[in-house]
Amino acid sequence: MKLLALETANEQCSVSIVDETQELYFQLDARAKAQTQTILPLIEQGFSQTGTAAADLTAIAFSRGPGSFSGVRINAAVTQALAWANDLPVIPVSTLQALAQAAYRIAGLTAVTAVLDARMQEVYIASYQLNDQGIMQAVSEEYLLDYARAAEQVQFQLVGSGSDLIKQEQIQYKDLNATANDIATIAREHVSQKKWVSAEQALPVYLRDNAWKKIPEQGKP
Repeated sequence: MKLLALETANEQCSVSIVDETQELYFQLDARAKAQTQTILPLIEQGFSQTGTAAADLTAIAFSRGPGSFSGVRINAAVTQALAWANDLPVIPVSTLQALAQAAYRIAGLTAVTAVLDARMQEVYIASYQLNDQGIMQAVSEEYLLDYARAAEQVQFQLVGSGSDLIKQEQIQYKDLNATANDIATIAREHVSQKKWVSAEQALPVYLRDNAWKKIPEQGKP
């Protein structure tokens, strides 16, 4: 089994290739919004360093959102293109779940409320707990909420870029980010159970249905 995992939804870009038990390749470009320029070269580098061809993959996993609109769109588009071209199944992974998985990997947290800044005075939020297989599983729905309503949904330790937006004192894990390694960890369990979908179902999840209309309204230069 070889799994390619892609993460561009948090305005960074990372690529991982794993097998059943270990990481074969990982690379992160932490520059903000450089995903368009870096994702394909990182994938090619991973294939070259591991002696892997796209056709050798068992599946492709990707962070399907919610997150940066352009980042989520890039991730889904690249995944679809590779999957279609090589007749591969795909595994969409929640960006919030990946953030929760990162909280376990980095800080050893086993119950978290993952929260990402969604701009426009809103956050993406959901809560997760660790299962017996070491995977963070959702114990709530994913929501797009204003700060006050999001504060009512907090169940556990806050992690992620929206933490201090809904509780000003919650800054300890504000800068914690998911990477393709976290996508791969979650997706590896799906592969073992053949829980995947076809390429046409490699769809982004924005939670904000008309996100594309609101980009010019965000007041960014």
